[in-house]
Amino acid sequence: MAHIDRVTIHRQTIALQRPFVTAVRTAVSVDVLLVEVRDSDGRCGWGEAPTSWRVTGESVESVTAAVSGPLSDAVRGLTSDDPEAASAALERAAVRNSSARMALDCALFDLASQAQGVPLFRYLGAGAAQVRTDMTLSAAVSTSDVESLVRAAVEFAHAGFSTLKIKAGAGGDDARTIIEVRRAVGDDVALRVDANQGWSPQRAVNIIATLEDAGVGVELVEQPVLCDDVDGLAFVTGHAQTPIMADESVWTRRDLREIIKSHAADMINIKLAKTGGLREALELANEARRNDVGIIIGCMAETHVGIGAAAALASVIDESGEGDSRPHDLDGGLLLTRSPVEGGVTYDGERVLLSELPGLGIVGLAGGN
Repeated sequence: MAHIDRVTIHRQTIALQRPFVTAVRTAVSVDVLLVEVRDSDGRCGWGEAPTSWRVTGESVESVTAAVSGPLSDAVRGLTSDDPEAASAALERAAVRNSSARMALDCALFDLASQAQGVPLFRYLGAGAAQVRTDMTLSAAVSTSDVESLVRAAVEFAHAGFSTLKIKAGAGGDDARTIIEVRRAVGDDVALRVDANQGWSPQRAVNIIATLEDAGVGVELVEQPVLCDDVDGLAFVTGHAQTPIMADESVWTRRDLREIIKSHAADMINIKLAKTGGLREALELANEARRNDVGIIIGCMAETHVGIGAAAALASVIDESGEGDSRPHDLDGGLLLTRSPVEGGVTYDGERVLLSELPGLGIVGLAGGN
């Protein structure tokens, strides 16, 4: 029986196609931390740890310390065909550190599906080799920002993206911006709004009411208030006709139960960097479904490695009937100038195409690095 033999961290910096602006930060590049887990049969599993002090509370340095120390110690020597047991060991080895755990957890699921000779999405139980994604547009603050955002929205709509997500909450006139985008792209394109915790509860209610009164037809509003303000989130949900989606407020099943108890949101955005990997994400999705809470699978500032695992999870959600008519939020790879690996997921417009090779289908680092 093959066992986990070695854990290696690979660090890269990859430029973005264009600056990315949200309510919490502006980025022009992504610090990429990939984790390669090798087993005694020579197979290599791949995972990724997104880092952001402002979102996950983790940095390149903290992830490196956690992965190279307690997390590697927890899984080294375990069999490589039982990722759920290894994931549980990771959770016991370090409190929080969810991005660091995500990297190892996903690499272990990659290894296990390789050992069975099937793609990761089929190992998880799904049959679809593709999912759809929205396209995210940066928040606008100035008039020139709004003009640029509208041009980008039209460009992506013409490129075949049926759903656009507009970042908000950065200090601009969000309602006017979203109305301008709607006028420019027409009624056939779905619009989502993500405030990234940038509004107060009352401001959120006011902005959403303005959009509703204007007939903009926003599909959903994501995380309008601070992540720990569950009462404020419930206030917005109770005063809006538009569906409200919790993101930063929901990391694990414990958070979801609080959301359900308070009737604080209609939907949740599940991200592997919050759940610590696939094991908890699958359980979180199952509990959300049982309680009629809508699900979208999202991503952080991630490359094709993290997106590959998230897309496999999204395929499971779609297979269950939860997301077959609703694009997910997996456009992270489209924002980059290149992929750090050979193989894995690819994009065809709004479609994320999963590899049919075993595991994630990654054959190595790009350029042999």
